[in-house]
Amino acid sequence: MRILGIDPGYAIVGFGVVEYESARFSLVDMGAITTPAEMSFDARLKAIYLDMCELIKTYEPKEMAIEKLFFNTNQKTAIDVAQARGVTLLPAIMQGIQIFEYTPLQVKSSIVGYGRAEKKQVQEMVRTMLHLKEVPKPDDTADAVALAITHGLLMTGRQQLEKYG
Repeated sequence: MRILGIDPGYAIVGFGVVEYESARFSLVDMGAITTPAEMSFDARLKAIYLDMCELIKTYEPKEMAIEKLFFNTNQKTAIDVAQARGVTLLPAIMQGIQIFEYTPLQVKSSIVGYGRAEKKQVQEMVRTMLHLKEVPKPDDTADAVALAITHGLLMTGRQQLEKYG
């Protein structure tokens, strides 16, 4: 199964595409959609939307894993990220791709086995699980790959429960 992991944002949208088959992950591609600070917000949203359309067209993922948003401080940032998240999701929705949301706690628990793990621990496990020479950069990309892996791991658990439970 091909999974697209997304770490949403409006300056940087991390993405990771993994193939998950027979309890094994392989990296298809990873990177980041970036928009410059001097670009108008509307133009940034459009750029994110168009790049997401291209990613989905190119890699044809079956499912998408995206970070569930949680903000308790800056409301303007929360609103802007939420808008960017919406245009990130829209191409997947339009293509009928199933979308799954995961909290940072779920990602840390599934990747490292400990919900309070440090970001660097998660990144190192991603590197190890995918047999990469280096940790994915920027951090948003590493987070997106971790989300895709989390989805594969948790979906396997759900399928086992449905089959045997």
